[in-house]
Amino acid sequence: MNWFSRTFHRMGSPRFFYEGSRNWVIALFVFGIASVSLGTVWGLFYAPVERYQGETYRILYVHAPAAHLAQMIYIAIAIAGIVRLVWRMKMADVFICCSAPIGAAYTALALGSGIIWGMPTWNTGWVWDVRTTPVLILLFLFFGLIALRQAIPRSDRAADAVALLAVVGVVIIPVIKYALYFVTALHQNASIEIGKSAIDLSMLWPLFINLVGFCIFAAAAILAAMRVEILKRSRSADWVRTICFAPRSPE
Repeated sequence: MNWFSRTFHRMGSPRFFYEGSRNWVIALFVFGIASVSLGTVWGLFYAPVERYQGETYRILYVHAPAAHLAQMIYIAIAIAGIVRLVWRMKMADVFICCSAPIGAAYTALALGSGIIWGMPTWNTGWVWDVRTTPVLILLFLFFGLIALRQAIPRSDRAADAVALLAVVGVVIIPVIKYALYFVTALHQNASIEIGKSAIDLSMLWPLFINLVGFCIFAAAAILAAMRVEILKRSRSADWVRTICFAPRSPE
C-alpha cells in the first residue's frame, strides 16, 4: 500500500512522469502498430465470410475496437477528472488535455465506419437510435472538453472546469452500453459478453488482436502527447532546459 501511494504521488510530478515514460513510448508504438496490422490483415483478408452479411461485416474489425476504445478513453478521462478535483494533481489535467483529441478521433472513426457498415446493412448510413445518438453525443463531449480548455484563459480554472465536465459527462457511457437491452433499435445487441460470444473463434481472434492493438497504440499516442505537453508547460523549469539544451557529447 505504501508503494502504491508513493508511486501515485510521484506520478503527479511532471519530471518523474516524463523521465519514467521515456522508454515506453517507442515500445508501445511498435507493439500497437504490429498488433493493428496483424489483426486488420487477418480480419479483412483471411477471416471467413459471415453467413448473413457477407463481406460487409469485415468493417467490424475497425468499427468495434474504435467504439470500445472511445468509451474506455472517456472513462479514463473521467477518472482523471476526479483525481484532478480531489487531489489537485497537475498530471491529471495533462492527461485529460492530451486524451480528449485522441478520444475524439476514435469516436469519429467509430461513427464513420458505422455509417459505411450501415449503408448496405440498413440501407441507410445513419439512424437516430439509442446507440448511434449517444455515441454522437460522446463525440460532442470530447469536442466540448477541447473547446472548454481553450476558452478559459486561466489554466487552473480551465483544468477544474474540464475535469468537472468530464466527470458529469461520463453518464453517457452506461447509456451507450446498456440502452439496447431496454429499447429495440436497428443496431444489434452486443455480440460479445462475459463468458459467451456469438462470434466464431475464427472471426473473434483477429477482432481481439485489433482491440488490443488499438488500445496499445492509443496509449502510445497519449503518452507521446503528454510528454510534449509536459515540456510546453514546464519549459521554464531547469530540468527541461537541461534536457532540451544540454550540449551533446561528440561521437
